[in-house]
Amino acid sequence: MNILDKITIDKRKEVALRKELIPISQLEQSVLFERPTVSLTSNLKNSKSGIIAEHKRRSPSKSVINNGLNVQDVAKGYENAGVCGMSVLTDGKYFGGSLDDLLTARASCNLPLLRKEFIIDEYQILEAKAYGADVILLIAAILTRDNIKQFSQFAKQLNLDVLLEVHNEEELHKSVMPSLDMLGVNNRNLKTFDVSLETSKQLSTLIPDDFVKVSESGISNINAIKELQPYGYQGFLIGENFMKTDNPGASATDFIKTLEA
Repeated sequence: MNILDKITIDKRKEVALRKELIPISQLEQSVLFERPTVSLTSNLKNSKSGIIAEHKRRSPSKSVINNGLNVQDVAKGYENAGVCGMSVLTDGKYFGGSLDDLLTARASCNLPLLRKEFIIDEYQILEAKAYGADVILLIAAILTRDNIKQFSQFAKQLNLDVLLEVHNEEELHKSVMPSLDMLGVNNRNLKTFDVSLETSKQLSTLIPDDFVKVSESGISNINAIKELQPYGYQGFLIGENFMKTDNPGASATDFIKTLEA
């Protein structure tokens, strides 16, 4: 069983429990539920750098990345750096995140926020909206085509942007549909954890031009972005590179200045 299968099994149990604890009506009464969302898609289309910066404490592949920073400082730092959006990991067991991180980030900045989560239920999309997210992530590897359609259409009804993540050609073919805004290619093989930018390059020609193309994982330097831009990528998700420093905002600032120079 690979790590994604393990996470998904645990996630089903977790969501079942959350549904018992907090009814949907309570989520819909959240102050943030009526908040107008900010579009990450349009930010990426209008940006030179296309950086989506992530808040991530740890990961299954790297264990601890940075436990010492608070979300507020990271969010403000990223906003000052001029990133297009911020990704907030809300999975607790494997990534050390929480929905409170999303709430704190929302209170600290005006960036479009992506709820980075393993979504297997519409309930989690309502949570995303109630906790101040603007964008949800759907992972093709753990969803059927019907799931993707149902969840993305539901997200659009809530005015949330949808980023769909694929790892290979097969996932891409089952996933393309009008209710998506962005197609993300994860350069990390979740079975082996090997990372290769070739994945983004190979899949780029298969992604229709009506979607904003995002490359995820393994983007640790300016060259990687310069290498991927000619393939039509407008978004670049960067987590560890900034988070492993003492000041993610400052390192994002330097990165973007160098990139746009």
